[in-house]
This record gives sequence, C-alpha cells and structure tokens, in this order.
Amino acid sequence: MGLIDFLKGVWRRMFPLENIRQALNLRLAITAEMQKAIGVWQNCYVGKAPWLDENVISLRLEQSITREFANITLNEMTVNISNETLSKLFETATEELNSELQSGLATGAMVIKPLGGDKVQYISANAFVPIEFDARHRLVKVIFPEFKKIGDNYYTRLEYHNLDTEKGLTITNTAYVSANEGQLGREIPLAAVDEWASLPASVTYPTMLRPAFGYFRTPIKNTIDGSSCGMSVFANAIALIEKTDTQFGRLDWEFESGERAIHIDAAALKNNSTAKLNKRLYRAVDVDLGKEELFKDFSPAIRQGDITDGLNTYLRRLEFSVGLAYGDLSNPETVAKTATEIKSAKDRKYNTVSAIQKQLKYCLDDLVYALAFYNSLTTSGYTFVCDFKDSILTDEQTERTQDIQDLSLGIMKPEEYRAKWYGEDEKTAKKNLPQASEVVD
Repeated sequence: MGLIDFLKGVWRRMFPLENIRQALNLRLAITAEMQKAIGVWQNCYVGKAPWLDENVISLRLEQSITREFANITLNEMTVNISNETLSKLFETATEELNSELQSGLATGAMVIKPLGGDKVQYISANAFVPIEFDARHRLVKVIFPEFKKIGDNYYTRLEYHNLDTEKGLTITNTAYVSANEGQLGREIPLAAVDEWASLPASVTYPTMLRPAFGYFRTPIKNTIDGSSCGMSVFANAIALIEKTDTQFGRLDWEFESGERAIHIDAAALKNNSTAKLNKRLYRAVDVDLGKEELFKDFSPAIRQGDITDGLNTYLRRLEFSVGLAYGDLSNPETVAKTATEIKSAKDRKYNTVSAIQKQLKYCLDDLVYALAFYNSLTTSGYTFVCDFKDSILTDEQTERTQDIQDLSLGIMKPEEYRAKWYGEDEKTAKKNLPQASEVVD
C-alpha cells in the first residue's frame, strides 16, 4: 500500500473535522493536514507504518523512542502535594502515566481528564479536537468526541469545553446519529443513548479559571501547520525509521537466503522413494547435475557485517535526529569516539528530556487543580511541587568517579579507563598512556 492510499485510509478512520466545525459553528485550531500527520504517527507507533510488508517488518523503533523518553522523564520526577487527600487522588490517577505518556509523545500531545474521584481518562492527540490555545500554548477550548455503534447506526457525542477568563468554564454536550461510519449525521437528544441521558446539555462553572484537565504537548516546533498542536517526538525521523526497518529487512533476508541447502537431482530423488530427507535442507532441482554429482552443496557467504554496520549507522542518525544519546538504540560498543562526543550526546538527551519535563509539569499542575475542583478541594490551600533530577549528566560523573577510584586501587587498568572514557580501543589507549617520565615532569 502506497503512502497516499495509507493517508486516505487514516483520514476515513478519524473523526470528521469539517462536520464538527459546521455542527458547532467553530473555528478549529487543527487542520486536516495536521490530523492526517497525527494519524500516521499513531499508526507507526502501533506497528502499522505504511512501508511495512512481507519483506519489511517493524523494529518498533517508535515505541523504543517514546519508552526511553518516558522512562527517563518519570524516573527523575518527584511530586509533593501538601493536601493528603488530594495527594492520594493524584497518586491513583497517575498510576498509568508512564505508558500513557508514551502515547502522548508518539502523537504529539495528550490530555489527562478527570472523571470524578480518582478516576481519569488519558486521551492522546488522535482522539480530541483542539479549538483554541492561549498565549502559553495551553489548551483552553477543546472537543472530546465519543463514538458508539448501536445496531446499524453510528452515534457521536461531542463534549465541548470552553474556558473563558471572565465567564469561567462551560461544558456542552450534543449528540448525533448517522448510518455511515465517519459521518456526524443529524443531531439527536442526548436521551437517545441510555449512557448519555443523564448528561447536561450545558453547564457552567463560573469559578473555574483553569482547564478541567491537564494538557501535555511535546516541546517540538510544529512544522506542519504552525499551530500549537504538538508534534510526535519521532515526527522528523519518519524517513529514517523507514530506512532502518528496510535495512533490517535486508539483514533478515540475508540470513534466510543464505541458509545452507543441498540441491539434489529430482530424478535421483524419485528413484529413491524410501529416502527420508530433511525438506528444509534438501531441495529437489530439475537440473542435470551430471552422473558424478547427484548432490550439490549450497552455502553462500553471509554479508552480515556490512549490513549490520549500515543498520547501526541508521540507528545512530536516528538517535541524533530525535534527541537521544548514542547507544540508546544503536550498538553501545561502537558509538562513542571521543570524550567530547560522549558529553555532547548526553547533553543532547538531557536538553530534550528537560524540555519534555517542563511541559509535563504544566500538565500535572493543571491536572491537580482539576482533581481539586471536582473533589471540592480548590480552597484547601494546597501546594503542588514537582521536581526533576538531572541524572542523565550526574550518573556519568558518578560512574567516572567510581572508575577513578578503581583505577587508584588497581582494580581497573589505565588502558581500560582510557579506552572507556576516550573512545579508544585498548591497544591505542595503551599506546597513548603517558610515560613514567612524563608523569614525574
């Protein structure tokens, strides 16, 4: 399937933007082009990239990238909420934060929406419609669609959050029915669907001056439509991911095509009906191999090294493109050439993770406020403190300090230390060690 056909399929499966815009008479903050891109990122993330076929399988690099960023981001996070009740609500509500953050990083954004008590709903960028952002890129107007199929009909509920600095927060609910999937159809009463019957058509909270959810967006410049919609952390590396998957397909084929085989004359095989031969090893061929050669060994040389080197080169470039450190995806034994390169890679990852943490902090701050609002705790005088460590950089320094101690105790050889921290092989490292006279001087 070509990329154009794939994008058309993505478009059909997502909610109809134009129908929504017309139904609520709103100007949307997302374009059709942006929605298609989010659909592509989501499909790549779940292993359904458009370039995959029987010869090219997904290495699931998209998941590896988002998982690495989510793990580092949250492993370094500490949260303190002064109100004990609110703290417990927050702790329960964020139990799935790691896995859900991975989805948000993949699609460019996510919403954490309280449902009452300690229950929350995580909604990635492919499942909500942004209407308006404020100057801080905070989502202040948004539509959350909900879909149901009952019998042969398709039902849609649009939950519209409208935050106004003077009027407060207004939430409206409208329902629609269509005989065709992907179409909004005609408006119907909320009571037409049992689960929606108790929802108010409109409710306003005058004292609510912040969103009723936490909104996270990736700290990546939107180069698709220039809006405040978030970009996937691997958006700029889609072409590289395709090349890497394809290169691994070549490696997989190299092993498969290079399997040892014994070609045997089909006539000889027929004449020996009692022979029990391994079908994977012995292959009958309708070619005259000659009277003296009924069997012919097939054992081609496997070009593993060149293909693996190419694969590792793509992985290194991919790490650079998305802001990871060398060795996160590629072979760590071949990545660092110099101490400067090691530090540069660590700094790149640290800067990327720090930017993600900053956006996540905004999200969790609004989430705590929303939890407090729905649980009548906004006037409790609570404080919210969210801190992050810088272990990406400090871990390296701690490890180096330990190696220096091992070096002084004779546990580590000088050439081993130099090879590790200066990116040299041990032979070169030993050659570059200072001579005794140089040390005295």
